[in-house]
Amino acid sequence: MQQFAQYTNAGLDALKHHYKISEVLDRKQEILNAIYQSYDLKPDSVLFVGFSPAILSCDAENLSVTGITDQALEYLVDRGIKFQHIIDFSKITEKFAAVIALDEFFTFADSDEHQQQKIQFLSNITSDILITTIRDYKNQEYKDREFSQPALIRNAGENLVFLETHDWDLRDRQRWVTSLYGINISTDEVQNYGKFDRRTMYFKQLAKFGTDAGAREFLVHKNLMYKSLIRKNYEHVVSLRF
Repeated sequence: MQQFAQYTNAGLDALKHHYKISEVLDRKQEILNAIYQSYDLKPDSVLFVGFSPAILSCDAENLSVTGITDQALEYLVDRGIKFQHIIDFSKITEKFAAVIALDEFFTFADSDEHQQQKIQFLSNITSDILITTIRDYKNQEYKDREFSQPALIRNAGENLVFLETHDWDLRDRQRWVTSLYGINISTDEVQNYGKFDRRTMYFKQLAKFGTDAGAREFLVHKNLMYKSLIRKNYEHVVSLRF
């Protein structure tokens, strides 16, 4: 979980430097609202796994966040967001109407078993809906395998470029290591967010693991696409209904 927390910290830095934060929040919330409306839901309790800009626009009566860094925690507090910070992800026992794990959360694993365990755990604490995002790895273009499309965040003072590289395992074609950098092109400073162990997750695989974990419905939302602030690649939005 610490790796994913550090990974989503790049999204926090991107948001801090974005000159149209309100528009970013609106776009992320529109995606979630569209999913809720498709199921005729209005979750009263929401858990976010990792930092997401959508945390700032969430209007649930009970908002909880887990898997974030100290920097993200401080940012949310400074913004006046009312939420419960759950430090130990593995010890969560309460259920939430909606659990939201974006930015390809389930690809941050080192084996199929690890991915299945993560899905089972989140399913156990979801009473209504689990929301995540994944890329279409089955039909992924070769040019997208080694690099994500870089993202440039502009504001009046500093411009940031986020560069994500992927080193695929030569023996296990489902595994790779992502390296993520933030480059301040105004000062030439480079932030290395680290290396992250990843594994492909396919739609059928996610559906199978979700069904095994008790999901009654699996849906890839055809009219919704998610884009992180740190890359221009689009991800498919997926929900599992319990």
